[in-house]
Amino acid sequence: MDKKLSKTLGLIAGDGELPVSLAKSAAANNHEIIAVSLSPTNRKELESCCKKVYTSGAGELQKVIDIFHKENVTQITFIGKVSKTMLLRNPRLDSKAISFMKQVKRLNDDSLMLKLIEGLAEENISVIDQTIFLKEYFPQKGVIGKYSPDELQQIDIEYGFQIAKGIGGLDLGQTVVVQDKMVLAVEAIEGTDRCIERGCKLGNKKATVVKVSKPDQDKRFDVPAVGLRTLKNMQKFGGKVLAIEANETFVVEKDKMIEFADRHKMVFIAV
Repeated sequence: MDKKLSKTLGLIAGDGELPVSLAKSAAANNHEIIAVSLSPTNRKELESCCKKVYTSGAGELQKVIDIFHKENVTQITFIGKVSKTMLLRNPRLDSKAISFMKQVKRLNDDSLMLKLIEGLAEENISVIDQTIFLKEYFPQKGVIGKYSPDELQQIDIEYGFQIAKGIGGLDLGQTVVVQDKMVLAVEAIEGTDRCIERGCKLGNKKATVVKVSKPDQDKRFDVPAVGLRTLKNMQKFGGKVLAIEANETFVVEKDKMIEFADRHKMVFIAV
């Protein structure tokens, strides 16, 4: 573990299991976690492994900064789902967040997050790598479940991987849905789940979903992740293959994902 890390670390926690997993791993490595929870779904679990848990809205930037100053936190990480659609639907932004948003030239993920990291640094709060405490969540290359891709599925995996890397380079998203070397859906602001729904509905119950990291992925934010919900959405709407980038994609609830994929004869592979 990085010796330069402070004993007390801050965590801005979005939705999902990853914030809890990170907090537990950090605690196991003798760190105390001051969490700011943006979602009610995992708040109780965070309380079981964090020194303190505060609540905040995603647009209450000054409140978050004040919390970390109060707790003498100078190093933080943020992880978990926070929907960007809130910026389009009656966003509740405090004056600090409004000022920050005016400085962002483009509201794509990288521009937004890099500007936020820059702003936090001005408040003596640095953002650390998301993956430091979660290395074991990265699968190595190979078939993860029981079923291997057939020849046509392998062609779609390779094609989808290339396309996904391309859209990642444009900072549009990290997920594509393909079938028979045709792109059925590309992830944008709607997120992975809606991308899977749109794309798999267009397929013939044999669509391939590919999720990758961006070229030169900044490990401080937006590291790609899949979980049981990913497979459930695929199965519901007609997806057959889930291919992720090996050593670059968080796999949450791995055992449950394998059991689900095997039961529904789905291919689950890291490439």
